[in-house]
Amino acid sequence: MSRQVTVIPAIKRIEIKNPIIAKRRVAAYARVSTDNEEQLTSYEAQVDYYTRYIKANENWDFVGIYTDEGITATNTKRRDGFKKMIQDALDGKIDLIITKSVSRFARNTVDTLIAVRQLKEKGVEVYFEKENIYTLDSKGELLITIMSSLAQEESRSISENVTWGRRKRFADGKVSLPYKKFLGYEKGEEGLPKIVEEEAKVVRLIYRLFLEGKTPTGIVKILTSKGIPSPGGKSKWHASTVRSILTNEKYKGDAILQKTFCTDFLSKKMKVNEGEVPQYYVENSHPPIVSKEVFDLVQHEFKRRKNSRNYTTGTSCFSSRIVCGCCQGMFGPKVWHSNSKYRRTIWQCNNKFKGEKKCATPHLDEETLKRLFVEAFNSLIEDKEAIISGYDAIIQALTDTTALDKETEKVQGECDVVLELMRKLVDENAHTALDQEDYGRRYNAYAARFEKAKKKLEKINEQKVNQQAKRENIEAFMKTIKENDHLLTEFDEELWCATVDRLIVHTTNNVTVIFKDGTELPWHI
Repeated sequence: MSRQVTVIPAIKRIEIKNPIIAKRRVAAYARVSTDNEEQLTSYEAQVDYYTRYIKANENWDFVGIYTDEGITATNTKRRDGFKKMIQDALDGKIDLIITKSVSRFARNTVDTLIAVRQLKEKGVEVYFEKENIYTLDSKGELLITIMSSLAQEESRSISENVTWGRRKRFADGKVSLPYKKFLGYEKGEEGLPKIVEEEAKVVRLIYRLFLEGKTPTGIVKILTSKGIPSPGGKSKWHASTVRSILTNEKYKGDAILQKTFCTDFLSKKMKVNEGEVPQYYVENSHPPIVSKEVFDLVQHEFKRRKNSRNYTTGTSCFSSRIVCGCCQGMFGPKVWHSNSKYRRTIWQCNNKFKGEKKCATPHLDEETLKRLFVEAFNSLIEDKEAIISGYDAIIQALTDTTALDKETEKVQGECDVVLELMRKLVDENAHTALDQEDYGRRYNAYAARFEKAKKKLEKINEQKVNQQAKRENIEAFMKTIKENDHLLTEFDEELWCATVDRLIVHTTNNVTVIFKDGTELPWHI
């Protein structure tokens, strides 16, 4: 049998139209992406223009102007005005949205199409005035896709230009700081950082407390108790903030530029620079708050504590300075008779009752520790002239880095030679058909040689830093000794922190006081 097709005709429906034509509810969207004066004028002009434009059409009801000021259009995450407009349209409050151009609406093709399609499903139309595109038109989506792609490429071009400009400023050594949350500096003349002395005092206090033995957590307690506001103006400090201040090279007047970089111009995602893009180190870029010597001492102290076992701290000046001569562990505070008039704080080895064999070192009360320091310090003062005269040769030897400098130059030369050999080998492999197994062996040999030279260079630099740290400790110690002509009559916490490195408690009633210049003074309790 042959196939038959029967047409079912459409049913004609007679509609009685309402003689009153409903007016379209119309809104406009205006945005500028920067906060400069010229753009703000454009923003105000857009708002005024669209208000008049919509109200002038008798077939339209003016809903309002939705705006975003000083916000980028590459994504819609932070555009509150845009998001509210879309939501109102989806809720049936808007029939038509008017905007200046596709680039004002969004520079991200995906975001544009998603928003337009959502609105289209609800019968809401968008009119892009510059391109003369109506989204409910049959050609609207094709044109929007093309125009959005062009706008997105324009954003990419702008982003690349901005990135190039920033890197050019970095290469020129121009420093900019996030002043609102950067303690100690404000924007000065010619855009350069200028010291805010009141805030700089807090920075110097943080550095001093750290060198006296406090950890970032201990410093946080002190700053919070003193009511000193954090860089963000908060009453509460965080250890990470203190650590950041102690390790930020900008406080010594230098600057490492491009520590982070933007990985994607659409998401604006930032990443820590781990060598993917160049960094720039600018020396003496702005006035320092702390000296380079103090900054380097703090970095050396960080490293020393990291390598030290059981380093802890608290609000007490004795924390992490009393060492058990039996197990090399730290002494910690213990409160005896806490609820009676006989209450007192004693210091004993933290490992005393750990393990099968307990430490035989005695406990010490705070009064004994204070008396011990007064006596030991006074013995130094009485012999001050002999101590001072004996250190000239030591300081001169520590200052002389000629041998280390020569060794650095030699090893650096080795690194340069190996890098050049690696470059030539890679170039040869790119232009000549080499045996890849042989190429791999040669390349790995060069890489191992370079790594060995690099580690040797790091070790030499570490020696120089240790030498410098020791010299700084001795000079600071000598300065303190010279400034104190009188014997102590009572315990001075600042002197203790400035002069004593650690106190070793032996199994008998003997201790060894080790001062910051390296002097070891045996003392009987």
